[in-house]
Amino acid sequence: MTRTLTAGLDGSPESRAAAEWAAREAQLLGLPLKLVQVWEPVPAPMAQAPLLGPETHQHWTERTTRETAEGIRLRHPGLEVITEQLSGRPAEALAGAAKDAELLVLGSRGLSGVGGFMVGSVGLSVVAHAERPVVLVRAGEQAPDEHEMDPVGIPSAAAAFRPVVLGLDIESPDAELIAFAFAAAVRRSTSLRVVHGWNPPPYYAYGLSVDLELHGELARSETTALAEVLLPWRKKFPDVEVSEESSYGSPGNHLVDASREASLVVVGRRIRRSPFGAHIGSVTHTVLHHSAAPVAVVPYN
Repeated sequence: MTRTLTAGLDGSPESRAAAEWAAREAQLLGLPLKLVQVWEPVPAPMAQAPLLGPETHQHWTERTTRETAEGIRLRHPGLEVITEQLSGRPAEALAGAAKDAELLVLGSRGLSGVGGFMVGSVGLSVVAHAERPVVLVRAGEQAPDEHEMDPVGIPSAAAAFRPVVLGLDIESPDAELIAFAFAAAVRRSTSLRVVHGWNPPPYYAYGLSVDLELHGELARSETTALAEVLLPWRKKFPDVEVSEESSYGSPGNHLVDASREASLVVVGRRIRRSPFGAHIGSVTHTVLHHSAAPVAVVPYN
């Protein structure tokens, strides 16, 4: 089966932004784009209302998908666009759609007045349970936002891509996560910025503020460990410029800061088999809610 890049669509501004991002990424990957609309059956009491009947609802969802696909084909000539209608609970249907996708792309409302996301329950559930990478794109995201300034200081899709940012836990560095970030940088012909945040072990923390020598030793140890993790990947991707940042403090906060100058932020999520709850980790949760750039969440064992 040919893999696709799949985008969830519900007619909202954030899902339209996600579909456009997915179209651009599908062209970079050389894959077809599949637009998936989930039709949630109308409860029986509501279905009796003439304007809320199931036929009306289904017709609206089909029209939204069709018109979005037509627009994308016009704006992205040569891109194969497929549409699919699913029925059921949106979170479950979208997580299922991700199984056959190279990527699943979803929209997320932008926070009013500031950069970042407002991730709804459906998005969080899909991120927590999908076993393929999921990308969250905020409402209003446009192609120039992911690029450097042009010579007159205006973001332009004709300029180079901003760096890809990877959040890395060096205690459990996953090969799939690192490979995803490097591949994203390669197809954008841009650099990779690896961000690692660390905090001292609890038994060191009490005296750390006054023991600058101990702080320096820990900082050097973390920096060396990060370099060792990335060394084989530098050799595997010699054309990718890599910068390494090992900083004291919250990894989530460091990644949110880095997102302001990123084209894409890549974070990981450990797969847990429990069907209950949204297990995405505190760092990933922080980045999902506050990143200024699209966020790719890569699941790993």
